[in-house]
Amino acid sequence: MLRIVNRVLLGVVGLLLLGFGAVVLAGWPPFDGRDDVLLSRADRMRWRDAGWWWPGVIAALGLVALLAVWWALAQLRRGRLAEVLVETGDGEGALLRGHALEAALTAEAESLGGVEQAHVRLRGRRTAPEAQVGLVLDARAQPVRTLEGLRAEALEHARGSAGLERLPAEVRLRTERHRAERAR
Repeated sequence: MLRIVNRVLLGVVGLLLLGFGAVVLAGWPPFDGRDDVLLSRADRMRWRDAGWWWPGVIAALGLVALLAVWWALAQLRRGRLAEVLVETGDGEGALLRGHALEAALTAEAESLGGVEQAHVRLRGRRTAPEAQVGLVLDARAQPVRTLEGLRAEALEHARGSAGLERLPAEVRLRTERHRAERAR
């Protein structure tokens, strides 16, 4: 979701800046003179009697600044867990790549009966990872058995092999889209 928001926001801002730059460079009115300004003194003074105008402008600019800071901080946050700390018993621990654990979980989830496709993403902290699992089930799958198999096999194997006390998971199920069969 954040990827879509980024692309749309960057596209809109880019188009606005490109259009504004083209207007200024082309010298179209109201920017056709050397001493022209964006807001003239008359334009600034026109709203002086309206008590709501300048507080409204300041509030809107503050909101834009707040959204820009939120967006910048969201860019710094990682979407995936890069590594998981595996307790080795010697006090040091070992690092397991998050992508490797995701791939193992995905492969084991796809081997379950009734699962057409699986997608796993690890989030959280490296000492306490959380799994987000998306499963695409075929038409004859039994969701309860599939979830039980995922919990008892794939998640339990991953938890045990990484030496984690717990591995919470959020599982989203959906069915495979297929065309309706015609009756003859």
